[in-house]
Amino acid sequence: MSPWLLVALWSLQAPAGTSRTLHVSPGGPLPTLTAALEAAAAGDTIVVRSGVYQEPEIVVRKRVTILGEGAPVLRGGDHQILRIVADSVTLRGLVFRDVSPSAVDDRAAIRVEGARGCRIEDNTVVNSYFGIYLAKAAGCAILGNRITGPATTESLTGNAIHSWSSEDLVIEGNVLRGHRDGLYFEFTTDTKVRDNVSTANLRYGIHFMFSHGCSYTGNRFIANRAGSAVMYSRGVVMEGNRFLESRGASIYGLLGKDLVDSRITGNLFASNTGGLYLEGVIRVEVRGNEFMSNGWGAVVMADAEGTRFERNRFQENSFDVSTNGANATTRFAENYWDRYPGYDLDGDGYGDVPFAPVRLFAFIVQQHDPALILQRSFFVSLLDAAERVAPILTPRMMEDARPSMAWPAPGIGQ
Repeated sequence: MSPWLLVALWSLQAPAGTSRTLHVSPGGPLPTLTAALEAAAAGDTIVVRSGVYQEPEIVVRKRVTILGEGAPVLRGGDHQILRIVADSVTLRGLVFRDVSPSAVDDRAAIRVEGARGCRIEDNTVVNSYFGIYLAKAAGCAILGNRITGPATTESLTGNAIHSWSSEDLVIEGNVLRGHRDGLYFEFTTDTKVRDNVSTANLRYGIHFMFSHGCSYTGNRFIANRAGSAVMYSRGVVMEGNRFLESRGASIYGLLGKDLVDSRITGNLFASNTGGLYLEGVIRVEVRGNEFMSNGWGAVVMADAEGTRFERNRFQENSFDVSTNGANATTRFAENYWDRYPGYDLDGDGYGDVPFAPVRLFAFIVQQHDPALILQRSFFVSLLDAAERVAPILTPRMMEDARPSMAWPAPGIGQ
């Protein structure tokens, strides 16, 4: 029976204006998702039953709901699997497999192109060049998907969730692994990214540029080869995230470059070569974070303007804070420092003498990496003592005039 005859038969089964449920199954009247989409009308639901389906690129041009029953598998190859160009499409419970890399186009398991209000939920993507790709999308929700890439090389691996020139997205509860970047945003605005896990990616756990007014909360970025990077954006909020176990030369849990009017609050930076790196930032608030067991807790370049570190915890880092010049102007206030040797005679919970977190030895190591072998030596202890008595290079502006004596510091969470 021809596909056009199938369409005609399905169109006679329900009165006009009534939504229907169509079923796709191997050997059934609708053996492919493409055939079901041809037969469907706007508002219909398509249930794809268990089986393995291999079709040319599937294009969704109607407002439909597509549901998987029994984890049906849609296989790709040298082409994209499914492209959504209609508004208000829902895609749930499907398995997408095997989209090969390309040097000429960004093939994806699922691509949303110029559509609004789509919902992509509880799907599994395995071994796809790009996982979910959003281009000029708006108001879409990407929820609870599991996306695992081939983790070969950066040139042969795309991004798990990629957003370009999109707005007002919600990306929540996804598990992303083995891609170039777990999350990649470019020219994406007013988007909420929360409670995702991005781990073991070849480059960044999250990487975004020119993406204003976005918030990133409650995410876990773990053991990504180059950490995470946020750049050339304003109005960014990063709160309650965990940046863990990113290690290597010049690797940071979070690298921030050219950020303006942004907040980094309540995050955990632990077991990284570097916890946080800030360069060219303006009016960035770093508040209530924990820097634990990193090589470098925070590295703040001297070109940072209007930036403040308040009520953070620095503990068991090789170096708590470093900078690249004696004229750095970043302010520190009411942070907890496990190396603070001072006292609290009036009992108000804050030290009575300032603490200078930038060590002269940190400058030396930045210029000569092999000097790190002296980190635990008596010579370095003498150097630190001499620097406290007669500071030469460490910037006085970066002193914490009122260090907290305990963690949590008074006022955390206020």
